[in-house]
Amino acid sequence: MTAAVTTSTDSASGGVPPTGVPPAGFDFSAYLEAARLKVELALDGSLGPERPESLREAMRYSLLAGGKRLRPILCLAACEMAGGDSALAMPTAVALEMIHTMSLIHDDLPAMDNDDLRRGRPTNHKVYGEANAILAGDALLTRAFEMVALRSPDVPAERLLKVVGELSLASGAPGLVGGQVVDLECEGKDVDLDTLEYIHLHKTGALLRACVLTGAQIAGASESLLEALRTYARGIGLAFQIIDDILDVTASSEVLGKTAGKDLTADKTTYPKLLGLEESRQRAEALVAEAKAVLAPWSAGDAGGKAAPLLALADYITSRDR
Repeated sequence: MTAAVTTSTDSASGGVPPTGVPPAGFDFSAYLEAARLKVELALDGSLGPERPESLREAMRYSLLAGGKRLRPILCLAACEMAGGDSALAMPTAVALEMIHTMSLIHDDLPAMDNDDLRRGRPTNHKVYGEANAILAGDALLTRAFEMVALRSPDVPAERLLKVVGELSLASGAPGLVGGQVVDLECEGKDVDLDTLEYIHLHKTGALLRACVLTGAQIAGASESLLEALRTYARGIGLAFQIIDDILDVTASSEVLGKTAGKDLTADKTTYPKLLGLEESRQRAEALVAEAKAVLAPWSAGDAGGKAAPLLALADYITSRDR
């Protein structure tokens, strides 16, 4: 897979690329790697000398296990697009990755998805036991709110309050917890497309939505931009899950870094099961196109460069192979 984004410009428009397209010359691969390294450094510094040491080890084991770090990068990119300093959003970006990591630890438990492999190595409960895995996830979730409330000294309090609200919605019953419950209840049952999208808009999409909204809120974004970002997040959230479902069928465990084919084994309804592989991919591409189009007012002219990362990240979702 090639992550670099290349575009052509429209000479009739004075060299400005079409709206919804990253500016020509934007090196997405370089941007993604630079942002990932910054996030990794911040994650490494986010866990202090927790006691007992076994808890700290379990937390670090999953938090620092690698991965694409798309969620914190989305937060930083949204902050930049809204005209903010992404350094101010880094504690929130770290918090989002902590919440995401908690959800992975808990999803992998025997009572949930019962998985043995995550990011290419044994799942947390396989290494530290089920009780410690649950507690490590709990500790990461609560540390996430500490990152926002106590480790963001240069962000106005009223903006941090909005961030805390978004994180609460995304991580609780209105978000990923509610989506996980419905997902478990639907195993082995016939599920229609509306129910499937409800699951994914909550289990996966809610946190992606929080990523872009919190980054923009830290920058003091206008309500019109926040509304556009809500639509953007809905599109990339569903597209992300569709591609996950496709890869679960088409990629190997070695490539994915997690157990391939587990949705089929669990008799879960997926997009390929409902729509077929080709129609599923077409739907993902259409969702990404809609997500990019809604950012058109912020991706034209001199300001277009600020939208480039979010536009390229949307494309990356449908082109990824893991």
